[in-house]
Amino acid sequence: MLRIGVAPHRLWPAREAEVDGVLETARTAEELGFDHVFVSGHAVAGEVGVTPDPLVTLAAVAGATGRIGLVTSVLVLPLYNPVVLAHQTATLDRLSGGRFTLGVGTGWDTQEYAAVGVPFAGRGRRADEQLAAVRELWRGEGEVRLGVLPRTEGGPAVWVGGHSDAALRRALRYGDAWHGSGVDAAGLTAVRERLVGLGEETGRDPRTLALTAGVFLVPPGFAPAVQVPGRPLGGSDASAESVRDELAALADAGLSSCSLWLPVATEALGDGLAWVAEEILSHFSKE
Repeated sequence: MLRIGVAPHRLWPAREAEVDGVLETARTAEELGFDHVFVSGHAVAGEVGVTPDPLVTLAAVAGATGRIGLVTSVLVLPLYNPVVLAHQTATLDRLSGGRFTLGVGTGWDTQEYAAVGVPFAGRGRRADEQLAAVRELWRGEGEVRLGVLPRTEGGPAVWVGGHSDAALRRALRYGDAWHGSGVDAAGLTAVRERLVGLGEETGRDPRTLALTAGVFLVPPGFAPAVQVPGRPLGGSDASAESVRDELAALADAGLSSCSLWLPVATEALGDGLAWVAEEILSHFSKE
């Protein structure tokens, strides 16, 4: 069964006021039957807009909801101290009743790294070290004991983002899932084939690694508020049928979880979620 989640604000909001309604949107997503809400993480506003802090946002969502999953997609891991991050995420997992998933990536914005005071070079190697440390701390096996351990035994699920070979190796070594962006069924199949070869290198059976992805969707009758990066789900002139067909093809190719970014105007986001729930969720929930 394909699990479908949604961002609680539109893609790349231009103003802080556009993220003020994330709790209401998250409650609506829960009521409509979405599997999870997800929040990306950038510490500074960039060319693509503003971004609320992912862990603070999801903590607020956890308190405003009772069932829906909470995912970072993605948190820029090398910007964080691993002990502090392990403690924050363990606390969020415990207080949310085990609803939290840590999605991580290495980021791309050199200006963001400079603003935080973290070297951009070597970020992949540091991400590997940080994931190893965080997982050890979650299990209570580190040199120090966290202030609180997670509710989920062994720690929350980890989704590792990125399309490079280094990212795929990282997912195999430290992840519960690989987390891609903007993939279609053919692209996902290609990733699976690459994982097979890299699995031999890392000693991990790639069949034990779930496949997840974030995709962009402009529902029929809605106008995009920003330029969509790449081909949106169902095509530029999407229909309910074309969206369902592409999601079914992704599921057949091995996708287990799909996170939807809706690049529509903030005031249209609620109607967009309602369309997805009626035309898409209702179909996949029957499978």
